[in-house]
Amino acid sequence: MISACQRYSRMFFTVCCTLLVIGMIFVYSASSVYALDHCGSAHYYLVRHMYGIVLGCIAACIMRFMPLACIRWMVPSAFFGSCIMTALTLIPTYALHVHGSSRWLKLYDFSFQPSELLKYTFILYCAHILAKTHGNITWRRYAQFLLLLAVVDVILLAQPDFGLAVTLSSAVALMLFIAGARIAYLLTTLCACIPLLIALIAYKPYRVQRIMTFLNPWSDPQGAGFQVIQSLIAIGSGGWYGVGIGNSKQKFFYLPMQHTDFIFSIIAEEVGFIGVMILILLFILVLYSGLKIAYTLKDPFSHYTVLGFVLLVTLQALINIAVATGMAPTKGIGLPFISYGNTALVCTIGMLGLIARMVRSDYSQQNYSL
Repeated sequence: MISACQRYSRMFFTVCCTLLVIGMIFVYSASSVYALDHCGSAHYYLVRHMYGIVLGCIAACIMRFMPLACIRWMVPSAFFGSCIMTALTLIPTYALHVHGSSRWLKLYDFSFQPSELLKYTFILYCAHILAKTHGNITWRRYAQFLLLLAVVDVILLAQPDFGLAVTLSSAVALMLFIAGARIAYLLTTLCACIPLLIALIAYKPYRVQRIMTFLNPWSDPQGAGFQVIQSLIAIGSGGWYGVGIGNSKQKFFYLPMQHTDFIFSIIAEEVGFIGVMILILLFILVLYSGLKIAYTLKDPFSHYTVLGFVLLVTLQALINIAVATGMAPTKGIGLPFISYGNTALVCTIGMLGLIARMVRSDYSQQNYSL
C-alpha cells in the first residue's frame, strides 16, 4: 500500500521533472538567436544547460544514497564553507564581474556562483537548528537566527545581490513563523528592517532608479525602462495561445537576459496565457505537494528542510514572474528549474536528491516500527 508521503512525493518529483523538461525547451528557444550570434552555435546554451542537468543528477544520486545522519553531521561545515566561498567573491583576484556584480567565483577556467550553494546550505542549517528546538523558539534562539541571517545578508549585499538577500530572508522568516516563532518577534524584526531596507535602497542610486522605473517604466523607454517594456511587449504579444514555440520575436535582441532572468516573458510570448497558466499551476503543485511531504515526514530535520526548500523555490518563482510582468522592481533572480544557470540548476537538482533520501528514510523507519 502506498503511503501518503510516497503519493505526494511522486507528484512532487513528477512536477519538478516536468519543469526541467520545460526549461530545456525554452532555454534553447530563448537563447538560440543570441547563442548563434555570440557563440557561433544555436545549441551553445542548451548544451551547457544539459551539462548542468547531468551534474545535478550526479549530485542528486550522491545525496539520495548518503546516510541522513551523515548529511546532518556535514550541514554546519557545508554552511560555513559556502559562506567562505561566497565571501571570496568580494576579493578581486577570485571574483568574476558580470553586469556590475561579483557573484561568481573564478578558479582558472572554471566559474560558479557560490551564493546558490549558500542559500540551500543556509536552509539546511536553519532546519538543523529548528530540529533541536522542537517548536520552542525562545528569544535567545531567535536572536541566533537573526545573527546568522545578518552574516549571510551582509555577504550577499556586498556582492551586491539584493534580490537573493530579500528572498532568502523572506523564506527563513516563513520557516520560523511555521516552526512556532512568536509573531511579536517577527513583527519587531520587520519594523526594524523597514528603515534599513529604505536606507539600503537610498544608498545605491541604481536601486532608486529601479524603484522609479518600476513605478513608471515609460518615463525612460530607451534607457532604464527598456527591459521591462520589452518584457511586457513579449507577454502581451503572446495573447491567449502564443505565437508558437520557437517563434518569439523579442528574442531577436529586443529583450535582454531572455534565457535567464526574463525567460518567463519568452515563454508567455510563445505559449500565451493558457501556457503560462499551466506553468504557474505547476509551481503551485510544487508548493502543494512539497508542503504535504513536509507535514508527513516524522523526522524534524527532514520536515524543516523540505519546508524551507519549497518556500524558497516558490518565492523565487513568484518574484521572477512579478519582475517579468512589471509587478516588482527588477532583480537578478532566475525562474527555478527553468532559467539558464548551471550553479543554480546543479544545487536545485541536488536538493531534490536530498528530499528523495528523506522520503525514503522516513518510509523505512515507519516500516521498521511496524
